[in-house]
Amino acid sequence: MSVRIAVALAATIGVAVLISAAAEARPEMVGMHGDNYSPGTILVKTGERRLYLILDSGHAMRYPVGVGRSGKQWAGTTQIDGKYRYPAWSPPAEVRRDKPKLPDVIPGGSPRNPMGVAAMTLAGGEYAIHGTNVPGSVGGFVSYGCIRMLNDDIKDLYSRVPVGTTVVVTR
Repeated sequence: MSVRIAVALAATIGVAVLISAAAEARPEMVGMHGDNYSPGTILVKTGERRLYLILDSGHAMRYPVGVGRSGKQWAGTTQIDGKYRYPAWSPPAEVRRDKPKLPDVIPGGSPRNPMGVAAMTLAGGEYAIHGTNVPGSVGGFVSYGCIRMLNDDIKDLYSRVPVGTTVVVTR
């Protein structure tokens, strides 16, 4: 085997291990100190690829997430403006430019639907916190700006937060 192939194989395996390890992390209650967010706030730390649901002044539920890839990340404060189970998905203009062969709509429940089992849309844009039918993508820099969760995790978070919940995304 050539050195170049061996390096490529090692790099590929390494990336798969990192993404797989993050995706296998289960939601857990963790201590939150130093961050001053109100209970019920969702905090997404893009660099960590983790989402935190603030429970009280010292605790949060932590979930692994997939976040925007290079050039697709954003930061700011918004709110959940809608909650949907098995939503249909229409590719936004930016996705359609990159993948023109996508259908206009992918029905909810389809294994090809990138929203998974549930989605919570965010005010002010085309972004959402949603499930995925590609669990190995959770833990990576993989999306066009949406926050991607394992299907079991989005179901849990969906049941815990109402429309109007504040969402803070940091880098």
